[in-house]
This record gives sequence, C-alpha cells and structure tokens, in this order.
Amino acid sequence: MSNAVTVTGADFDAVVLKNDVPVLVDFWAPWCGPCRRVGPELDAVSEELGAQVVIAKVNVDDESELAVTYGIQSIPAMVIFKGGKEVDRLVGAYPRTAISAKLKAQL
Repeated sequence: MSNAVTVTGADFDAVVLKNDVPVLVDFWAPWCGPCRRVGPELDAVSEELGAQVVIAKVNVDDESELAVTYGIQSIPAMVIFKGGKEVDRLVGAYPRTAISAKLKAQL
C-alpha cells in the first residue's frame, strides 16, 4: 500500500514547500516503465521512514507546468525538498537503498 500523496500545481506549495519534514517529489508518468519500477521502491522507503518524510507524486503529463518549473527533462526524476528548497535530486530508476540514504541525509 502506497503512502505517497498525489500533488498538483494547486497544492504543491502547501504539501511540498511549506512542509516541516523532507519531501521527496517523484516526477513520473504512467507510460514510463522505469517510473513504474521506482513506485514499489518509494513505497518501501515510505514504510521504512514513516512520518519522518513525505513522498509526493507529480504526474508530468497532468502537471507539465510543475515539470517545467523544476527543470524536469527526464523521468523518473526525484527531487528532495527541505525547508522549501531543493536539496538533492535523483534522475533515473534508483533502488530503495539509494533513495533511503538520500532522504536519511536530510533528517
């Protein structure tokens, strides 16, 4: 079961930029095979870290303005925000150990 929240342009500021905990934003699309492989990895990281982090998903097909704003040129792209600022970025299908390590570095 996924604990990820779907984010749109309307609630991006509230969910991502104004959050008190680190937020990993997964920029993805349903047609992207590597994106679908990353989904279960993010679910595992979410289970591992619980309320210490937020996993947010942005469908780039539906939210192209957000993708442009954050310079997303290839997916999957995972951008980590802390205190309203981008602090790290992973582009490609990373395993849960790498994703978890990047998030733990922000705790």
